[in-house]
Amino acid sequence: MSLTEQLATMRAGAKDRIAPDTLHTMRDAMLGLKASGIEDRSLIPGDAAPAFNLPNAKGETVSSGDLLAKGPLVISFYRGGWCPYCNAELRALQQALPELSRLGASLVAVSPETPDHSLSTSEKNELAFEVLSDLGNQTARAFGLVFTLPDALRPIYEKFGIDLEASNGDDTFQLPVPATFVIDRAGIVRRAFVDADHTQRLDPVDVVAALKAIAAGD
Repeated sequence: MSLTEQLATMRAGAKDRIAPDTLHTMRDAMLGLKASGIEDRSLIPGDAAPAFNLPNAKGETVSSGDLLAKGPLVISFYRGGWCPYCNAELRALQQALPELSRLGASLVAVSPETPDHSLSTSEKNELAFEVLSDLGNQTARAFGLVFTLPDALRPIYEKFGIDLEASNGDDTFQLPVPATFVIDRAGIVRRAFVDADHTQRLDPVDVVAALKAIAAGD
């Protein structure tokens, strides 16, 4: 089953698990985020990708410059290990990792979670690629992805057992819009997927297609 199919199944199941009024509040928040124009303010193909140096799950610094020196770079910004849609995407990327590597690309996943929480996410999903901690969302902000969780959603998240303050190590309630960027060796964004609806993600088959296009151009 493709990631797109998995996410569709998860969305359908949510209607059975989550109360209608809660779903309505969540949908209103998502539509408000879309209306804010955040998707239009994020990086697009042709833009230069901001450089970053971020700690991985072991606390070691990972540099985008070092990764790009080896080949193209795929960056997946996700909300956190508490998000089931994020975990589905991370597992799908792990399955696609051999093909991404064959095409010469590096893959990293980035969230505002602390390194300890990133390690938990990496171990839970058995990930063989770097999971990086973007504390304070500084890198996500450079990509144009950061928003503040609306007040109406905070008690809902608490009811779901999601403690953003503990996960992210701050009290800002800021998160990145889930996004995937495929960047060529020159540091230029060649494919960008940004959607304020956190249940939508770029399927790995499209990531592979973008990398093949880069290889063909090279």
